[in-house]
Amino acid sequence: MSFVYERTINYYETDRMSVVHHSNYIRFLEEARCEWLKATGMPFEKFEEKGFTIPVLEVKCKYIHHVTFADTISIKVFVKDFNGVRLTIRYEVKDKKNDNDVIIAETKHCFTDKNLRPINLKKHCPEFSDKFEALKEN
Repeated sequence: MSFVYERTINYYETDRMSVVHHSNYIRFLEEARCEWLKATGMPFEKFEEKGFTIPVLEVKCKYIHHVTFADTISIKVFVKDFNGVRLTIRYEVKDKKNDNDVIIAETKHCFTDKNLRPINLKKHCPEFSDKFEALKEN
């Protein structure tokens, strides 16, 4: 199952060339990830209530086309890989006006306790583990 998050580019997110500054895409990915987790019934608040965190370990981002102020982008979110301890999320960002690929990205995460020690979600929260397994790309 995929999830699509849409947002419109704000003026302050552009640079002197009137295109979205590359650093803002990392924020857009986080917005999409938060909304996706909420839509799947696993908002960050529930992880925190259970004493878990999901730190980012790595970000990969391939820039393909640019977008500018007032453009709307769609961000499709997928689970690329999940093994209980680590999670890789894939993002496909498109320009809504012409369906051009804007970026293709991945974020890698791990699950930790409040002391930032890695945990296995399969053992500590099978309910969420099962959801991630069901959301994996085929």
